[in-house]
Amino acid sequence: MSPYVSPLREAQAADTRRRILDAAVLVFGEQGYSGASLARIATAAGVSLETVKQHGPKAALLLAAFDHAFSGAEGEGPLHAREFGEQAAAMPGPEFLPYLVDFIASANARVARLWPRVLDAASGDAEVAKRLELLQVSRRQDMLAGIAMLREKGVCHSTRPDDELASAFSFLISPEGHTQLVIESGWSEAAYRAWVTTAVERLVMQD
Repeated sequence: MSPYVSPLREAQAADTRRRILDAAVLVFGEQGYSGASLARIATAAGVSLETVKQHGPKAALLLAAFDHAFSGAEGEGPLHAREFGEQAAAMPGPEFLPYLVDFIASANARVARLWPRVLDAASGDAEVAKRLELLQVSRRQDMLAGIAMLREKGVCHSTRPDDELASAFSFLISPEGHTQLVIESGWSEAAYRAWVTTAVERLVMQD
């Protein structure tokens, strides 16, 4: 007989997890990986240190915070296999790219301060590097899935290999590109989105 699970307790646990990840995004973004502590995250989340430790270790919390911030909801596996991918797959061709650009631009804005911290941490912490490698594998799968969807919807007419298009696609929508254009160069979010749309149309969807 399966043990009874209280829906209320599940909801409370999910809310606590979200608060911890929101706090982790803030603390890691401000303090960096080495400067951040589980105690600081606990204070920011309004929970006990022991509660935060239950959601650790630190390396896992950093990557979970990134996934939470980027996707808007923590999940397992690549994004195209989650609810986002299901919604995108059901869209008509003309609506797909605007939907994708809107999602990516919003996600890049949310992780603008956190992504450099993840890269810095990976260079000095083997466990973070290992987890980041898995994240990058999922990202690669998402890029290939995105190209496949563009082809299936009849809006990608390039004859170049999917692998090549996925690499170009990944480069154009990278967090680093958002940082350089919006944060460092002062572009508006609207200008950034327009540029990404045009770049993908010209460099990925056409020969």
